[in-house]
Amino acid sequence: MSKKVLVTDGISAEAKEKLEEHFTVVEKKGLTPEELKQEIKGYNAIIIRSATKLTADIIEAADELEIIGRAGIGVDNVDIPAATKKGIVVVNAPASNSVTVAEHTIALMLSLVRKIPQANASLKSGKWEKSKFKGIEIENKTLGIVGFGHIGSLVAKKAIGLGMKVIAYDPFVSEDRFRQLEIKKADKLDDVYKEADFITIHLPKNKDTLGMFNKDEFYKMKKGTIILNVARGGIVVEKDLAEAIEEGQIGGAALDVYETEPCTDSPVFKLDQVVCTPHLGASTTEAQDRAGTMIAEQVIDVLSGRTAAFPVNAPAIRPEVMEVLSPFFELCENLGSLFINLFEGNLESLKIGYYGKISDYDVRMLTSIILVKILEKYSAEAVNLVNVDLLVKEMGLKVDEVKSSHSKDYVNLITLEGKGSQGELSISGTTVGKKDTPRFIAIDKYEIDMVPSRYMAFIRYKDVPGQIGKIGSAFGKLNVNIASMHVGRKKLSGLAVMGLNLDNEVTPEMLEEFKKLSGFENIKVVNLY
Repeated sequence: MSKKVLVTDGISAEAKEKLEEHFTVVEKKGLTPEELKQEIKGYNAIIIRSATKLTADIIEAADELEIIGRAGIGVDNVDIPAATKKGIVVVNAPASNSVTVAEHTIALMLSLVRKIPQANASLKSGKWEKSKFKGIEIENKTLGIVGFGHIGSLVAKKAIGLGMKVIAYDPFVSEDRFRQLEIKKADKLDDVYKEADFITIHLPKNKDTLGMFNKDEFYKMKKGTIILNVARGGIVVEKDLAEAIEEGQIGGAALDVYETEPCTDSPVFKLDQVVCTPHLGASTTEAQDRAGTMIAEQVIDVLSGRTAAFPVNAPAIRPEVMEVLSPFFELCENLGSLFINLFEGNLESLKIGYYGKISDYDVRMLTSIILVKILEKYSAEAVNLVNVDLLVKEMGLKVDEVKSSHSKDYVNLITLEGKGSQGELSISGTTVGKKDTPRFIAIDKYEIDMVPSRYMAFIRYKDVPGQIGKIGSAFGKLNVNIASMHVGRKKLSGLAVMGLNLDNEVTPEMLEEFKKLSGFENIKVVNLY
């Protein structure tokens, strides 16, 4: 049966055609929250723009939803924690409107300094007031950019093309990036305030940036500085901005976003020194089409079992890193599944080790894969890569990740060490050969070399003559064929661990019968898949 995709705010014909090659696509615009709450049932994906708000109660009503696609950058209209808890991937299209937003920033700046909106309104009202609308040039003025991501860097290039000087502040962007673009890097925000004639904001909206540009910040700036915000509403405190303009500290502002949207009443609307547009930063035909296409491609990937390119609430992997890590995905699933099947009692802490060449990479995806397999056995929630970190935090499981480039016997080695009030367990594994075949290589420091299989059994016993025969005989009477047998021991006639690859499942009843027939009580049966 074909999976279903709901589109509530419209996407391009090209994006819709891409989706229809794989899924059933239903477009329904203008749904009220209550209507959407009912409609969303049975859909595997929903694609929205800014008009649709996905609140916690709507997300909770979605019984089949796997992915929410926001055709644009901002996801303020999606309850991310609610989606994450349900294991729903939220994706956006962060690069789709970069050019459009950068161009709108420059357009607003020029409109403001040349007083184009006021001159246009005056002329159309029947007046010829040429002397009233004297502007200023931007050439040789300094533009300060706060947030030097993709959009910020595009604004810088366009401003330089117009003859402006540029200084930028972004503590998360490397020195190399500034050097490559030949942009002056500010070590702190105050450096921008001292030099900039114009300050343009290109930051995400979060707890650190909400209300960031307030009265205190405005009065640190050069007198007459002009503020531009085409990023997110709420980063600039509009009341404080209006007061700073009225008092002559700030020379003017150009805004495209507001603290509350839709916005038809703001203190800045009353001021001639302010140019405003109704959140038009991404409103070009090209940007809207790009956003829809990017989201359609990610919906196809996620519903087909692949990783999304721009997940908001799940780990993202660059293609070159994916190529390195993907051979370890199956091993990590096997390690997590084996661990939780063998561990006894409540798990309180887990240490995951990465040794050898793999330690050079960001292995958070591998850690998440291991944790999914561990948590899914006992969690009441559906566990996946989206919500596993949240569930780990909620259950209070302490997870440590350790890395070392040194690996004694293997090119790459992954280890799990878990502890709880009733005991502890360690296992380790690697991949071998051209096909990167997973192998378990140690269980509780007993060396053992076995390939994972669907049905396995692990037995602890005293290593004395005749034990292997008893095990084989007991399974034979139960009509269970042993495909291969692997023994790990630390010393002669001491304790040993045997790992068995079995051809068929051992039921709980068969397990009890095996114990009676063989006399071995310390046995764990594991079904990996």
